[in-house]
Amino acid sequence: MISNLFRRVRRLRVPQRDRDFYNQLNRIFGISPRNLELYKLALVHKSASIVLPRGKRVNNERLEYLGDAVLDAIVAEYLFSQFPNQKEGFLTKMRSKIVSRTSLNQLALDMGLDKLIVTQPNNPNIQKNIYGNALEAIIGSMFLDRGFQFTSNCIVSSILDKYIDLDNLQTIEFDYKSRLFEWAQKNKCILQFQNLEGSPSEIYNPHFICTIILNEQSIGEGHGSSKKEAEQNAAMEALTKVDDMPQQQSNAGIEDL
Repeated sequence: MISNLFRRVRRLRVPQRDRDFYNQLNRIFGISPRNLELYKLALVHKSASIVLPRGKRVNNERLEYLGDAVLDAIVAEYLFSQFPNQKEGFLTKMRSKIVSRTSLNQLALDMGLDKLIVTQPNNPNIQKNIYGNALEAIIGSMFLDRGFQFTSNCIVSSILDKYIDLDNLQTIEFDYKSRLFEWAQKNKCILQFQNLEGSPSEIYNPHFICTIILNEQSIGEGHGSSKKEAEQNAAMEALTKVDDMPQQQSNAGIEDL
């Protein structure tokens, strides 16, 4: 009762122009933000960067970086307690599934966070990863605003317990790179992952490009803001091709590699 009273008092102190945003955060995460400006910044995409008086441009990228690290720690602790008898490899794979770009993007959409993100109107370079990035930035804001334990409790109750089906997640495979290596081993093929850095763009900054070579032929190319993301995207594309590749073609030319 007392906590509800404090929340109502805090809400009354929020400027009228920010009441709707405050209420949306409260609805989605069940929190009463103390420093609302942090959360507002967490939803500003690079394309809509705020220019400060001295010319510095700010957006949610730094908060996203922080939130990514905080979320990793929260999910690791959560899985450690949920699966007391599982080994490190299983826990690592499960954590990767939860914090993958695909998973975080879908979580943000399911929570309705996409409706709060600020982007440049009609920008053709906007990609769907902005949803997961914004979710991580919100987590970074929450960490700065309320500390780790509060953030952990909130993420567990408002996201992990509410949206993540651990039983179903064990049957889903997001690690395309591992799947591709398993396919290559089974078919006695040798894969090559060629990585290079591309020029930063609105979509990827930094920008990594991965090309996958099978039997001297490129079968997949992926882009990402990290080497790992680029490799996963390239492997995802490659899998769609090797699944339809005849056995004799996949084994052809191995001696030449």
